[in-house]
Amino acid sequence: MLQQTQVATVIPYYRRFLRAFPDVASLARAPLERVLELWSGLGYYRRARHLHQAAQSIVDRLRGRFPRQYADARSLPGIGDYSARAVLSIAFHQPYTVLDGNVARVVARLRAHRGNLHQGPFRRTVEAVLEQLLSRRSPGDFNQAMMELGQTVCLSRAPRCPLCPLKKWCRAAALGKPESYPAPRPRRATELRYLAAGILRRGARVALVRGLDEGLMSDLWNFPSAFGATRQAALAHLAEKLDSLARGRIKVGMPVGGLGHGITYRAIQVDLYSVQIAGRLTNGSWRWVELEDFHHSAVSQLARKIAATIPQPS
Repeated sequence: MLQQTQVATVIPYYRRFLRAFPDVASLARAPLERVLELWSGLGYYRRARHLHQAAQSIVDRLRGRFPRQYADARSLPGIGDYSARAVLSIAFHQPYTVLDGNVARVVARLRAHRGNLHQGPFRRTVEAVLEQLLSRRSPGDFNQAMMELGQTVCLSRAPRCPLCPLKKWCRAAALGKPESYPAPRPRRATELRYLAAGILRRGARVALVRGLDEGLMSDLWNFPSAFGATRQAALAHLAEKLDSLARGRIKVGMPVGGLGHGITYRAIQVDLYSVQIAGRLTNGSWRWVELEDFHHSAVSQLARKIAATIPQPS
């Protein structure tokens, strides 16, 4: 959950998740839909799918226990080098270093080393320094201390140098410019996209489909939507999509609102349209959801934002 997500955001999700799945067996048994419901709002939903698959693999192949060998840990879905090292060092006291953005910032300032984590030479230098510093007696404590130091004291902006236990060894602090290290990561340019979303409503229920568009949110329920380079292109794409889903019994009506939304590097302008369908929805791609049930359904954050714009029936 902490991958690319701040601690303060994660904590309530983490607590709810552990209440629902107190052990790996209960998570492995759970339907994916339930896992996604509890993850909804955190984003990067591939993490939830991998966590669910990893739990099933641990139960099926490893007798319900997380492996203690690096290669076995890496064989689990969603467990990369960082996660394997973190778990093995913290849970099993094995001498692995852990490198994330917070740790890299601490090391870069200690050594006044320029660059960023996306540059190979910078990464290799930081990893070598960590290997030198790692406590073989308490590797998990060392790794957590470095992460915590970067999270709470050695901040990217306005570092709290007077409170830092490493200040007297820090070259960047001695130079009087700790914020210059490490170099900022080049940012991907924001891409403006248009999304047309259809609102098909019957009383207090709305019709949703799996996925958003272009492969996004494939496991979550969304209002039927389509991207386009322009508003007109998005609307035309939505009409085609609805036509295929409803077998030609669809009519896209007038605009009924709009909102803005962000997904990674995409700045999305969402335009909402009323939708009418003649007859019943027999295609299994559709699902009717009560508006008041959105808070505990496996729907996307965008779908929740759209639902919030829809007035409740009188």
